[in-house]
Amino acid sequence: MQQQPDSGYAPQRARGAGRLVTKAFAGRTRLAEFYQEGCAKIRLPETFSPEMEAILINTSGGLTGGDVVEWSVTAAASTNLSITTQANEKIYKAAADTASLTTRISVGENASVHWLPQETILFNRASLTRRLEVDLHESAEFLAVEAVIFGRQAMGEAVGQGFFRDRWRVRREGRLIHAEEARFEGEIERTVRQSAVLSGQIAYATLFYSGPLAEAFLPKLHQCLEGATGGVSHWNGKLVARLTAPSGFELRKVLVPAITVLRNGAAVPKVWNI
Repeated sequence: MQQQPDSGYAPQRARGAGRLVTKAFAGRTRLAEFYQEGCAKIRLPETFSPEMEAILINTSGGLTGGDVVEWSVTAAASTNLSITTQANEKIYKAAADTASLTTRISVGENASVHWLPQETILFNRASLTRRLEVDLHESAEFLAVEAVIFGRQAMGEAVGQGFFRDRWRVRREGRLIHAEEARFEGEIERTVRQSAVLSGQIAYATLFYSGPLAEAFLPKLHQCLEGATGGVSHWNGKLVARLTAPSGFELRKVLVPAITVLRNGAAVPKVWNI
């Protein structure tokens, strides 16, 4: 095949940034600041609850090499905010470069944030770096769920090659209370088959909770996850659960009730069921 001449133009890339800041007013969580740019959109469904729900949307339909999306959320004192995504975040094959997805969350005094994005699906030869940076007040509550699926099993897809790096940093009053680093590189399909990694499972999730109910949630979560593949730990005022499953569907079957436990009985956001 004859090589085409260099056009001199860089490939088009998706860029997006969204910022949301809440305030407390008349016993309800209200909007204080709102900003969206590029492919990053935020929608706030009307509810009868005093809490606020935000839905994050990537209008580019997915991410590929070189795309950059950044989210920033600040929950002011005495506000309650749940954040989810409109759909699964799909990470497509990257011809060059690495996609970047960064989320920064700040939770104020007596405030609560539940970070509940739907699953991230990695396609073959995807390349993604994802970061979650969280700052908590001493009295704040924070729940986070991140789920990853390597390929769409129902479509016969597998992730043979690729790159995925996931970085978490959670601080309370400036003190680091939780740090995670996950890195899959090269022959991902071979890596996930290893018993020390996922033992051939293609879907996994991490649930994190830090707040006044961590110890009380522990026995309830143990009971909820009975028979599931994974484990739950509690120490230093935080609770962490790890789950694996052979498919995204099987993962969601155990993940949804686990989230409900950590939301003290509240259901997952409605968009999870659409």
